[in-house]
Amino acid sequence: MGLVRYEFPVISGSAAAGYTGQENARNLCIPRSSFPAFELCAYRGRLRVKNEELILVTGATGFLGARLVRELLDRQPQARLALLIRPSRDQAGSSKSSQQRADAIVPAGERHRVEVYTGDVGLPNCGLDAAANERLTAQTTRVIHSAATVRFDHTLEEARRINVEGTRRVLDFAAAAPNLRSMAYVGTAYVAGERSGLVRESELAVGQSYRNTYEQTKAEAEALVRSRFESMPGVILRPSIIVGDSRTGVTSSFKMMYWPLKIYARGLWRTVPGYPDAVLDIVPVDFVANAVARLAFDEAAIGSVVHLCAGPRGSATIQQVARRAAEYFNAPEARYVDPRLFFAAVRPLLFMTLWGRKRRVLRDGRAYRDYFTMRMQFDTANAERLLAPAGICPPHVLDYLDRLFQYCVASDWGRKPIPAQ
Repeated sequence: MGLVRYEFPVISGSAAAGYTGQENARNLCIPRSSFPAFELCAYRGRLRVKNEELILVTGATGFLGARLVRELLDRQPQARLALLIRPSRDQAGSSKSSQQRADAIVPAGERHRVEVYTGDVGLPNCGLDAAANERLTAQTTRVIHSAATVRFDHTLEEARRINVEGTRRVLDFAAAAPNLRSMAYVGTAYVAGERSGLVRESELAVGQSYRNTYEQTKAEAEALVRSRFESMPGVILRPSIIVGDSRTGVTSSFKMMYWPLKIYARGLWRTVPGYPDAVLDIVPVDFVANAVARLAFDEAAIGSVVHLCAGPRGSATIQQVARRAAEYFNAPEARYVDPRLFFAAVRPLLFMTLWGRKRRVLRDGRAYRDYFTMRMQFDTANAERLLAPAGICPPHVLDYLDRLFQYCVASDWGRKPIPAQ
């Protein structure tokens, strides 16, 4: 088989942009029969294979990650996936291996296309041993980083260890991958913190404060990703609050919106320490997974920040959602209390007088209080530019709320398994 000697010094003009002298000095011998399958990459003088894809996914076993894995397998039938997964313990205390966790989310007929690596972005080299790290670095063409802690109560140090330092390690891995085509970072729209008004996709740090360590460390992580844009083909994706499937209501996570909804539906609480016109921007998991899977392969998205949000045209107010819930669950209409008054005077008094479940509601609800007061909207100009031509857009919040409610009831708020349809 003949060889083509490919000498970087002959490159000139715009095609040579981004190449260093050291890289230009290399001579590469490429099989002549494979020559059409290669192209020059404008980032760091990489030579890359067009048609073979190995996509590294972090956070694959999370709510969004599990749906994203299935979306990638459907969209990219020739691609292989590498899943970086931590072993875990379930509620009963039994250990689950990385392979067992992967088998729970990957269809049996697709497992031959999926490689499972035990690792943790919170550890040096993402917890990979030397051989696994070398192999993945050599073969990875795309990285989708969605692993994060979404807890609001972590200390700043712990949240930074996972969200910031974990992102730094994934970026370092991607920077070392010679065939990298894109690095997609899944952040959050709530890097906007306590802002109000319209938040644009191009904006990050504008002097805002943050409600919790989750928001702060995700903002710090996004700043880190942005700092690599000049040397790496990256895209930042910012979903808002992710809820169940817009068509079936199916969810594996009953946090965020679901917790206050459950106590309201069960008649445990009807007082909302917030404003009736506070904005609730939620997006269904099917829209977010679809968007991430597309944008990770869209060269037009490189260098962009994209809000995967309902936006001004698709979001709803707390009052609109509460009224729909009152109708569905036959619950009394919510009553609204100024949050400053509630937390300064009413809550301390109630905490001394209530016991049992209602006291637990007061305690656990503290983490969600700020999300009842937001008067913030997310601009979606980049999302519309990149996704609308493909017919990908989020449905209006009120168009699928009843399907979310139906699944909550059918599954007893996640306690009862529902067979897959």
